[in-house]
Amino acid sequence: MPEKQTNRGWFTQISFRIRTQPLAAIGVILLLGFILCAVFAPWLAPQDPAQLDLPGRLTSPSHAHWFGTDELGRDILSRSIYGARISMIVAVSVVTFSLMLGLVAGGLSGFYGGITDTILNVYVSNAFLALPGILIAIAFVAFLGPGLLNLILALSISGWVGYARLVRAQVMAVKEKEFVEAARALGASDLRILTRHILPNILQPLIVQAAIGMAGAVLAEATLSFLGLGIPAPAASWGAMLNDGRSHLFESPHLVFFPAMAVMLSVLSFNFIGDALRDFLDPRTRLSVGM
Repeated sequence: MPEKQTNRGWFTQISFRIRTQPLAAIGVILLLGFILCAVFAPWLAPQDPAQLDLPGRLTSPSHAHWFGTDELGRDILSRSIYGARISMIVAVSVVTFSLMLGLVAGGLSGFYGGITDTILNVYVSNAFLALPGILIAIAFVAFLGPGLLNLILALSISGWVGYARLVRAQVMAVKEKEFVEAARALGASDLRILTRHILPNILQPLIVQAAIGMAGAVLAEATLSFLGLGIPAPAASWGAMLNDGRSHLFESPHLVFFPAMAVMLSVLSFNFIGDALRDFLDPRTRLSVGM
């Protein structure tokens, strides 16, 4: 009986969240759709995304090709599905690497302060902030050449500073708490204090920032691919599809419409989820809605 009541309580909370935050539910549904496309692309795609069909080039959406074909006769639906795989891989990888770099740099800067904080926060971070991140990524990829790994490294190098600043601020606030002082008095090492006592208490804003950062990574990948600095052909990428379709924008607008919608919906899904996580993890917001 208590188990049924617990399950009923969870269902009540979930239904309440869906009613009060419908955008979060939409974001989760969209994101699940993109994840399914990324994981099961070979089974969901009706055709090979690199298969050429020159007699059938620039075909409008039809029963045979739901999203039409591009200038080389390739099926746009198949390429859009495979493009979700690249976008999801880039989003997860970039946020993971950026967050790891930010945790190390921000944690050391905020925990030790002094000369460490001056070097990492004042000199290194400001040096990366002096130029827009997309310009750093463009220069990095242009130097090493296009490719998935180079693209991920470029976006990670240009995106870690925001996480480092956030971690530094959170660590500086938490390290003065009583439980940290108690752990230090008991002889805990700096590494144990950082990993066992400080890190679990700063995860909430990092989770929200990571969700929003994935939206930025998807948009950055599409931008670099649009400029020809992303995944080399014939791999399907939403940004490359936009670049291929811009010369046929007026006679075949479907070449641009479907990849643009894919980019827009994926970015919206991450932003909706990030906003929902921020409201859910903020105790003041939970109290205001009666949860």
